[in-house]
Order: sequence, then C-alpha cells, then structure tokens
Amino acid sequence: MIVGTAGHIDHGKTTLVRALTGVDTDRLPEEKKRGISIELGYAFLDVPGMAGGRIGFIDVPGHERLVHTMLAGATGIDFSLLLVAADDGVMPQTREHLAVLSLLGLTRGAVALTKVDRVDAQRVAQVRGEMQALLAPSSLAGAPVLAVSAHTGEGVAALRDLLFDAARTQPPHAADGAAFRLAIDRAFTLDGVGTVVTGTVHSGQVAVGDELALTPAAAALTARVRSLHAQNRAVAQAQTGQRCAVAVAGIAKEQVTRGQWLVAPQSATPTDRFDALLTVWHEEAKALRSGTPVHVHIGAADLIGSVAVLQVGDDATAQALAPGASALVQLVLRQPMAACRGDRVVLRDNSAVRTLAGGRVLDPFAPARYRRTPQRLAELHAWAQPTAEARLAGLVAASPFGVSLRRWALAEGWGSQPLPALPEGALRLTDATQGEWVLGAAHHQAARAAVPAALAAFHQREPNALGPEAARLRRLAAPRLPEPLWRALLAALRADGQIELRGAFVHLPEHGLKLSATDERLAQKVAPLMAEAGFEGSWVRDLAQAVQENETLMRTTLARLAQRGELHQMAKDLYYAPASAARLAAILREVAGQGGGEITAARFRDATALGRKRAIQVLEYFDRVGLLRRVGDVHKLRSDSMLFAEQAT
Repeated sequence: MIVGTAGHIDHGKTTLVRALTGVDTDRLPEEKKRGISIELGYAFLDVPGMAGGRIGFIDVPGHERLVHTMLAGATGIDFSLLLVAADDGVMPQTREHLAVLSLLGLTRGAVALTKVDRVDAQRVAQVRGEMQALLAPSSLAGAPVLAVSAHTGEGVAALRDLLFDAARTQPPHAADGAAFRLAIDRAFTLDGVGTVVTGTVHSGQVAVGDELALTPAAAALTARVRSLHAQNRAVAQAQTGQRCAVAVAGIAKEQVTRGQWLVAPQSATPTDRFDALLTVWHEEAKALRSGTPVHVHIGAADLIGSVAVLQVGDDATAQALAPGASALVQLVLRQPMAACRGDRVVLRDNSAVRTLAGGRVLDPFAPARYRRTPQRLAELHAWAQPTAEARLAGLVAASPFGVSLRRWALAEGWGSQPLPALPEGALRLTDATQGEWVLGAAHHQAARAAVPAALAAFHQREPNALGPEAARLRRLAAPRLPEPLWRALLAALRADGQIELRGAFVHLPEHGLKLSATDERLAQKVAPLMAEAGFEGSWVRDLAQAVQENETLMRTTLARLAQRGELHQMAKDLYYAPASAARLAAILREVAGQGGGEITAARFRDATALGRKRAIQVLEYFDRVGLLRRVGDVHKLRSDSMLFAEQAT
C-alpha cells in the first residue's frame, strides 16, 4: 500500500512520517537548512503478520508554490494521510490538498490532528469538528480523525495500527496482464549501477531483463532493466501499486525528466489530446469554460493545455461547467504526454495558484474533428462503462466506422491478457499493417447497403462511365470507414455477386458496357500498336491512319474501351494500354515514396523520361481517377487508393 501525506506547510508531515517509520524523508541540504520539505520524500514500514507486506510513504511538500510537486507524488497513492496542526487549524493548503485528493478519486484515508501537545482538549475537539465538516462533501467523507503528537508520541501507535489495518484490507490492484507503466518522479545515477528511475507502478509487472521504453521522448528510447527495488527491497519482479526503483541500461540520466513514463514497448504511444470525464471542485468560485488555459497534471507530469467542454448532462452545446458539476471534456496539450483510460487527471489554473477540477481519462487518443457529434458522444459514454467487456461492446455498438482493436488495447493499457469477447454477429478481420478491426452487425449491414446504393446513383449520374475507382466509391458510400474494413466490405460484396471490379473500378453487375463486333475488331487491330507505344501513348488520329480505319469510328471505339476500364484516356484523343498505365503508376508510387507522399511534374518527368507537357497530362489523369490529389503545385498520393494495385502485384 502507498500512503501519501498532505497538508499545509509546517503542519508536521515529515515529522510524523519519521515518528511512524524512523526515517527522515528530508534528504536535500536546503530542506535541512530551511526546515521544510521541497521535494518528494520516501519512507517504508513493514506490516506485522502480513507476508511481504510493506507500506510505502510519499511525503509531499506543503508550500503553496509546491502544489505541483505534491501532485506528482499524490497520483498513484492508495491511502491519503491529511495532516492539520491543532494550533493552526484548517489552512489554505489544507483545503487545496483535500481538493486534490478528492479529485484524484481517493476514498481511503485518515486525518491526523498534529501538535495536540500544544493545545487543550477543547481546541482539539474544535479542529476535529472543522475537519469533519470539511470532509463531508469530499470523497473522504467519514474518514477517521486521530489526534497525534510526534513530539510526545501521543496517538502515534494508534495511527500506525490504523495504517496496518488499512494495508491488510487494501483492495487488489488490476489484473496482472495489463501493460507495465511507471510514472517517473525522480531520476539519478549510482556508482556501479548507472541510471536509476523511480516512481509508482500504475499497471502491469516488470522483471529484471525486460525491455522498456521511455515516453514521451524526442526520439525512440528503449532500455533494459538491470535491477529492481520495490518498496525499498531488491526484487526480481515489481508490480502494480508498488514504489519502484528501476536501474536501466541504455538511457542516460539527462534523458529522463519527471513526468515521463517507463512503459512496455507496445505502450509507448504519446498523445497531445485526450477526452475525459471531469468534475469542477465544488469550492471553485468560477465556472470552467471552453478555451480556458490550464495546468494539466497526470501521472507525475505538469503540462500546459486548454479545455474544450463537449457535453454537460445532455447538452452538447454547453460551453461552461459550473462548480460541482461534471461533464465530458477534451483536453488539448501544448506538448505530448502518455496516458491510458482510467488515469486520473487534475487541472489547476493557468497561474498555478488554484486547483480547479479533476477526473479520469476516457479516450487518450481523442479526435480533433467530429468531437461533439452524437456518434462521438455515444462512444465516450461507452468509454465510461465500468468493465472492459462493456466498454468494447458499447464502442462496437456506437461506432458505425468500426473499432480498431489495436487502438482499443493501447488506450486501455492492455497487455498479455486475452481481449474481451466481441458482440454477437460482429465482423472481425485482420489487416497486415493495421491489426485487427471489428464492425458491429448492424453497422456492417448498413455499409453493405450503402455501396450498391452509391453505385446506382453514380451509374444514373454518369451512364457512360464504367464506374468509380474504389477509393472514390469509398468517399461516396462510406467516407469514414477505415481502409481495412472497406477492403473487406468490397471483397464480401464481390463474392456475393452484388458488385463487380474491373481493375480498380467498381460497378453493378448489370451496368457492364457491351462492345459491338466492330468495336471488338478495332480493339484487336490497335492492341499491338498501343502496347508498342509504351509511355508515349497513342493518338486517335495516328491509330486510325495506321490501321486504315475511319477516325470518328476509332474515337468512338476507344472511348467505349476506356469506359470499360480496358484503356486509359490520359487527355483528349490520347490513350494508354493498361500495362503502360500500370508501369507509370508504379513509377509514380516510387517517386512519391521518396518525396514523403508528394510528387512534382519535374520529378515525374525525370523518372519517366517523358516531356514536361506529357508528364503533366499523365499526372492530371491520375488526379482525375483518384490515385493522386492536387494540392497547389504538388500532387499527393492517396494512400487509400487501390488503383493499379492489382497490376503492380
């Protein structure tokens, strides 16, 4: 069990921890000189009669300017010990620390009335009553209030026994299969050991020899665990809920800062925005409005961000959250951080002088767009469900565009444990690059109906075209359906005979264009000439003269062949054979890959040895059919386009 102290400056936190454990948590010379805690301090106490039982204490500073340090130590604690000096009574940081503890969701704790040797019994009773009233509207309502004196020893044994009982009844932590995550609050070096990072293990297990990652980091940083100390003991393995010191190889002390996380490699995905369920502290004087700049405290990190109110009750248009009220919000950060669903978050004002609100992360990978739509709000209500099974089932039901199981597991901090059972009738598939996806049964049927309907509308609008390219059809029928699900949907519809694919073009079976005997004859005559033309292509007039046919008839036949997807019309009267167009598309993909997905006419001209005018004509054709997208003077490759993909393979 991890116990965190809290309370106003000079109310005896460090002195009481020393009386309970025999350890002085003030380790810095400046702390010794000034007689106050400046940094986090640590001590440990064995629990009698409990095999391996040990209580870890995190002693936090009480100065108003060091609340950010207090927050770095308070996240991850199991039991709060709020101290109030009997002579001073309730002070400003008493109130603010209580707000922090409540907003972190702590329900287990006790209050220690310190320095009772300095006052009479009447004063002790008065302060006890004040504290009980202060606790009443908080998450620590009803917590025991004990009178103690570290100087005389009065009440120390009773407090120690209370902590022992709390440790013995500590609820078990999350399942062992969760991914390992340690919130770093300190880093240092030891001779013969190297870099050591310390913090509280928020989830999972770690063992000597494991590979871990540091996140967020400017560059990918991995490290091997050389040795471990948990609850101040050398161990081979550490787990959730323990204070842990990890000696790592591969990371220098200078690369580590408070607020980073040491995590299992698959969990090293930082985020700069997340959705949360937030409650404004009831004693806050002002409403929390959208756009408010705030300090965001999560794990041991203190980051600057802003608030976007998404929904208050059933109102998705509200822009403010009143004191004591709860709402769905999105927090947008100025720099990336690490988070998982369920992590506790506390907000302080932009000047870092008031604690405003707190809550828990729902979705750590929140979207920047569509964040207030009914669908998105339904997804957030699913993320708020109490069990993993309910959350996944709710997301599948609320997401018409499917759920990425990889993203879901990452957001949940999922580790080695099996995924929850999927809802009955859900479509599940595996993509080589994007992992597993799942689409709910009702959404699957809706998507299956949308594709033929979109094709029918396209054929009515453009009767002389064979059909749209697959990527264009996706934009018409299901623009937000992820690519893996889209490919699976097309394959299923094709297998059922509801659509046909000719190359990358899609059409309804009854829409196929028929060629006349004359068209067939001309197609056979020009095929060798068009193949020989290669990247230069063939002009209608040149083909008509070469085979001694009527130019108008040739133009009509080539247009029909292009509509069937058997030729490619790059410009007016200029046609390319499929093999030549496929080779040009392959070169285009290669050049775009070298340019970060972008291509210019000059680079494409150099790669194909075409003239500038012809290179531009080819690029404009690929723009029209959906392989490229023109943005200013460059053409961007559409990553979702399957045009010429079959020919390339």
